[in-house]
Amino acid sequence: MRVLVLLLFSCVASLAQADEQALQRFNQLNADPLLRQQAYAAGQERIRFCGNCHGENGNSKRPHIPNLAEQNPVYLFNAFEKFASGERKDYVMSQLAPNLSLEERVNVAIYFGQQKLLAHSEPVDPALRQQGEVLFKTICTGCHGVNAEGRDTTPRLAGQPAEYLRRALTRFRDKDPSRAGSVMMSIAADFSDAQIAALAVYLQQLQP
Repeated sequence: MRVLVLLLFSCVASLAQADEQALQRFNQLNADPLLRQQAYAAGQERIRFCGNCHGENGNSKRPHIPNLAEQNPVYLFNAFEKFASGERKDYVMSQLAPNLSLEERVNVAIYFGQQKLLAHSEPVDPALRQQGEVLFKTICTGCHGVNAEGRDTTPRLAGQPAEYLRRALTRFRDKDPSRAGSVMMSIAADFSDAQIAALAVYLQQLQP
């Protein structure tokens, strides 16, 4: 037990150190346009595998996969860290993330954060969209922002594919073990299928 505790402490300390190093790197890049452009170029070289699913410009090629374009770079980096540590689980990302260095994860996050999110133009049911808007503004803006633009610790939801959002919210509601520990478990616990569908439609159409 003592060995396990020591190993756990070591892992937590390592993750905290990685977060601190990454934050310093983000601050450095934000303060220097030339360094930021170099990081962008390096990220562009490294995202070739990512582009197979998320698109070379960060706009997903499949409706159940999230867009990374215009996502907050710090949030993206932290998501990579969680996949790398096993805190979040996904068949592809759990294998990919550990193979990226801290510098590469920062660069990839910078690259996707600067891509332009493409608008969804397919028609939707106005009543369903309005229901989703009311629900979002009642429950979700405190964490995800008034326009679902996200923050360092929460993802941008605006413009995400409706199918991806529907699946993600359903996993949270149904307490999928792959999402264990997320605050969304309690928030989505009482969502009905209809409410989830309304939120997904509203957020897909939202372009802050």
